[in-house]
Amino acid sequence: MALPRITSPHTKGNNRTQRVMLLVLAATLPGAIVLTWLYGAGTLINLIWASTVALGCEALILKLRQRPVQFFLRDGSALVTAVLLALAMPPYSPWWLTLIATGSAILLGKQLYGGLGQNPFNPAMIGYVVVLVSFPVEMTTWPVPHTVGLSAGLQHILGIASLPDGWTQATALDVLKVNKSLTVDELWANPAFGHFGGIGSEVVNLAFLAGGLFLLHKRLFSWHAPVGMLAALAVMSLLFWNGSGSDSHGSPLFHLLSGATMLGAFFIVTDPVSSATSNQGRLIFGAGVGILVYVIRAWGGYPDAVAFAVLLMNLSAPTIDYYTRPRTYGHRKAERGFKLGE
Repeated sequence: MALPRITSPHTKGNNRTQRVMLLVLAATLPGAIVLTWLYGAGTLINLIWASTVALGCEALILKLRQRPVQFFLRDGSALVTAVLLALAMPPYSPWWLTLIATGSAILLGKQLYGGLGQNPFNPAMIGYVVVLVSFPVEMTTWPVPHTVGLSAGLQHILGIASLPDGWTQATALDVLKVNKSLTVDELWANPAFGHFGGIGSEVVNLAFLAGGLFLLHKRLFSWHAPVGMLAALAVMSLLFWNGSGSDSHGSPLFHLLSGATMLGAFFIVTDPVSSATSNQGRLIFGAGVGILVYVIRAWGGYPDAVAFAVLLMNLSAPTIDYYTRPRTYGHRKAERGFKLGE
């Protein structure tokens, strides 16, 4: 009987892959709690539905590929993809929107390339971009914090009724992007704006920052990619910050605490599969993401740009790895010994 060939990552000891995924899920809890506090049960519904779809799609595809279903489902990677995607999407997203996003993430972003460890692109960002490009209105309309009740939210998710106009709003990034006449100070009177990065968004970003620092403390990844992304984004926004005029692109603090900045910095660009491998490469990879995020936010066609920036840098990761390959351990010493032997 032929044994099944299990691809990477292999189990080691107490299933290290599963432990890593569980820690990542734990680190998303502060952000999930804040989102639930702001928007009610919509975030929880997104999480439950996306997780169900991800596990179901993963099991179905593994079965069709004749792969060991339980082995791969237990590693937790599909669940992490679903959670990151659900947290990035607007609360109370229609059921079909979450279904398309999650199914695309598992099928097009992961299983199409052979599963975990072989995907060149971040699966969650693949799913996000598919629905963002296809359904921009649904993906850029967020509920006003503390306004949507469970009954109205469920009706919207099921497609029975839409949320009233007074319960929805554009994000602060979107408001700043389309603004052509008001100064930044005048814009701050808009309900979409909070103190720094948009009402709700700044608190959510701080929550994801706390979760990311927890992962750094646990040494699940190095500091290079997140610091590279945040530093590059801060430098770009500082260089092109033209004060509070009507053509302003926003301050460094605004860009650091708005959109999916901290989620991207600590939970997306740190993906060990689709990013660079060496520390120097991770620093370059993160900096590239930060630069692209600002470029797309300031001059591109979309208000937030983390997903596009990550996917573009995923394409660049093999080239970065080629030019930043670390020295083989002991290579120089062996070379010197060879010369002495001559």
